Amino acid sequence: MNSDILSASAGSQQARFEQALLACRESVYNYLDTWPGAGSFKPQDIHDALFSYVRRRGKALRPLLLLLSCAAVGGDERQAIPAAAAVEIFHTWTLVHDDIIDRDDTRRGLPTVHAMYRDHALRIHGQGAEESAHYGTAVAILAGDLQQSWTYALLSDLALRGVEPALVLQLITRMATHLTPQLLEGEMLDVQFSLMPPDALDEAGILHMLTMKTGSLLEYSAWCGARIGLGDKPDPHGYAEKLGSFAALCGTAFQLHDDLLGLTADEGALGKPVGSDIREGKRTLVMHRALERAGPMERRMLLGTLGKGDADVGEIEAVLRVLRSTGALEEMTQLANSYISQAIATLDELPNTEARRMLRSWADFLLTRQH
Repeated sequence: MNSDILSASAGSQQARFEQALLACRESVYNYLDTWPGAGSFKPQDIHDALFSYVRRRGKALRPLLLLLSCAAVGGDERQAIPAAAAVEIFHTWTLVHDDIIDRDDTRRGLPTVHAMYRDHALRIHGQGAEESAHYGTAVAILAGDLQQSWTYALLSDLALRGVEPALVLQLITRMATHLTPQLLEGEMLDVQFSLMPPDALDEAGILHMLTMKTGSLLEYSAWCGARIGLGDKPDPHGYAEKLGSFAALCGTAFQLHDDLLGLTADEGALGKPVGSDIREGKRTLVMHRALERAGPMERRMLLGTLGKGDADVGEIEAVLRVLRSTGALEEMTQLANSYISQAIATLDELPNTEARRMLRSWADFLLTRQH
């Protein structure tokens, strides 16, 4: 690899990966924390809301994917740091808006932006419950909008690091005309599916929604990193698109695993309520499989609990017992593993470098994480 940001150290592959993830996280968040244009984020509530999730520090999986993809094609990942920061902020604004859509009050173990500023309006401004909720939602929408704008500014910073302006424009254009429409398509389908009768859905449609909602940003991150790494060099082997395909397959596995974590993880580690997808009526693939396999009584119970916002712990546990007894949980684990296997197979077409080995560790990590 071409810099000390993600350089390998002594120890196991897992230890080297963990060091790389920490180094990436530190580099990206340091770039965001010291970004000189942040003074224009006003007024204070918008500024603080915008930085709320940034200060909580995500895992930085998408930035690491971008930097590893850059290095995998022979690039210097230091040059790509602004783009790595950009995909992290892009991911952050989608979380802020997604939390509004899902009506979640917790993110990374702390209040979501809309919940934080709802409580702020109650406490500081003395507003009633309805007006306070409206204020919290307004702050979160506006903060997310500004984060999306920030993403484009961060990509523009690449020109200051020697990336050709024409390539910077290409990266921005693909984000605006390819990534964003795909991701929002997936988000819209997720919302629509929760309103549809279960029998109106099929696995192909659900998998398409997962690919759009989660795989699209991972695909862009890998492709973007590779394009920066290649610079003005030709790409006769199609490495950028192959890395994008690798990441898209990983994205489907990531979301399948995420759906399972939302049902089975420790709530403290998960950072949000376990079973929230059930209460929100999300049509996950694991639920689709269980509904297909369940007997009449079990099916009625699943449908009666799915979308029940005040479902208690006992009702959620009853749903989990059916998901286990029908084999749906185990099958989703196997399916996620199969997507990761397909993704890793695409890496064989890349040069055998430390970056490629790190990409394999990155893929493996997606299915071993607990939150």
